[in-house]
Amino acid sequence: MHEMGICDGILKSALEAAEAEGATRINHIDVTFGELTQIVEDALQFAFEVQRADTIAAEATLGITILEGRSRCMDCSAEFKHDRYEVKCPECGSYLCSLIQGRELRIDSIDVD
Repeated sequence: MHEMGICDGILKSALEAAEAEGATRINHIDVTFGELTQIVEDALQFAFEVQRADTIAAEATLGITILEGRSRCMDCSAEFKHDRYEVKCPECGSYLCSLIQGRELRIDSIDVD
């Protein structure tokens, strides 16, 4: 379950940022990840609930936005949605494609007191 390690990084970054600003409590953290990262949303939520205990984020909630996998065909420039297994241009059939989104992992915002 790689979500525990991912959540550890999210929480550490949020705690460092909040403490650097003199915050005494984290209320909410918004994150975005791409579906091609293979992160399981429920597992990430569980990891967050476990790891936030005994921190200034003990009562915090985690908001998650998931971005679909999207690529651009290098032959015909068509943009299209895809999963992690089938990256083939639906317009011309080319497999020569460049990933546009789907591998992101970022903290978008942290709400603190």
